[in-house]
Amino acid sequence: MTAWIVLPVSLSAFSITGIWIVYAMAVMNHHVCPVENWTYNVTCSKETAKRGFPKTCCAPQDIPLISKCGCYPPESCLFSLIGNVGAFMVVLVCILRYAQVIEHSHQCWVNTSAMVSGCINALGLVMVGNFQVDHARTLHYVGAGVAFPAGLMFVCLQCVLTYRIAETALDYWMAHVRVGLSAGALVSLILSGIFFIHESFVLQHAAAICEWVFTILILVYYGTFTYEFGTVNNDTMMAALVRHIPHNRPGSGGIVGGISKGVAMGCSARSLKSPVGSSTSTHLNSTPESVAMI
Repeated sequence: MTAWIVLPVSLSAFSITGIWIVYAMAVMNHHVCPVENWTYNVTCSKETAKRGFPKTCCAPQDIPLISKCGCYPPESCLFSLIGNVGAFMVVLVCILRYAQVIEHSHQCWVNTSAMVSGCINALGLVMVGNFQVDHARTLHYVGAGVAFPAGLMFVCLQCVLTYRIAETALDYWMAHVRVGLSAGALVSLILSGIFFIHESFVLQHAAAICEWVFTILILVYYGTFTYEFGTVNNDTMMAALVRHIPHNRPGSGGIVGGISKGVAMGCSARSLKSPVGSSTSTHLNSTPESVAMI
């Protein structure tokens, strides 16, 4: 078990706790209305509620979308911090997962596409966190339009990879859990988009709730990588590095060339670890006679 096991659960705990703190701050500062409120007025007179208590009159601009909650200071500062730190942790998770799948002998376009979509998701999160919707609407919507679909694509592709490398009943159980989370995220994202384009205040409020559900499901999904990250070690990263060594490098052609041929046949190249548990570094330090035999 390695320290990397903390990364996915930290990402989930930090981000979920952070966005709910942002929401609470926005409600207390009268920047949005509580999520349990379903009544909206076209206009509101001067707010009479005391500071630190929810608003008594809610207008359409007070719908508690996640982006709206992080629009004004002081909660906007925390919202930007969550977006930046969360994006960095997402990139780390994507890279480690990419290397881990290679180590399990399944380097293919699905694995590469999953890593790329995860990194694009992180880029969108940075844009969403740093360009508030009321101050840089176009950039904010571009970031959201990138982050949400890319995040959904990442979790769906990871479901495929989880089934591919599953070996035990617990592995398959985890795959089933991820499929459930992905299905919930897909449904909530579609409903959020459908409700958001309507002028009805009730439907727009429902869109906000669906957006919250989608975000939390995606973050919980990232947290499930704790299950696999307990086995991440130096050999995991070495597996990814060996995969990208040029074929014409002296002393590496026999190994890397063989791996690449297997990969080209459809994600079924054998793992860099032997059945008896020898590591990647052992293969790289093999004698010339052993390399010739391979």
